[in-house]
Amino acid sequence: MDNGKQILDDKKYNRIIVILSILIPVVVAILFGVKIPNVAPLSFLPPIYATINGLTAVILVVALVAIKNKKMVLHENLMTTAIGCSVVFLVMYVAYHMTSDSTKFGGEGIIKYVYYFILLTHILLSIIVIPFVLITYVRAITNNIEKHKKIAKITFPLWLYVAVSGVIVYVLISPYYV
Repeated sequence: MDNGKQILDDKKYNRIIVILSILIPVVVAILFGVKIPNVAPLSFLPPIYATINGLTAVILVVALVAIKNKKMVLHENLMTTAIGCSVVFLVMYVAYHMTSDSTKFGGEGIIKYVYYFILLTHILLSIIVIPFVLITYVRAITNNIEKHKKIAKITFPLWLYVAVSGVIVYVLISPYYV
């Protein structure tokens, strides 16, 4: 037992984790194709959600430093904030794509390949990281700290890459927004 807290069984959360890990990408994909008619495009959102991605990356790094310095409450609060930022990002991202046409990348040469590589890995890892974040979070809230530490070593770099690559994708495509 860690910190005098009883370790709770995290297996009861597995069904929720599986459902959310499938449902979130499917719903996002469906909504990505839905266009709301007669609504002004929310063209102001991309720099905001890119900033939220950047903020998420910073929060993740600060949370890592906090836990390395044994500041558990700060770490918990930062990780909850990072999850909240990711949810806000996702809502804004979907809202933007439901009201705006997708922007085509206009770069040429090597930068085009760099952009599409980063975009593709960002998209794929943003789907893959969902169950990792959920499992890591559940292991923390159920006080299964050893299991939490093990999976956090995988979750952290994946989530950090997704957050940072989201900013890079925005920076590379932003000159092509109409």
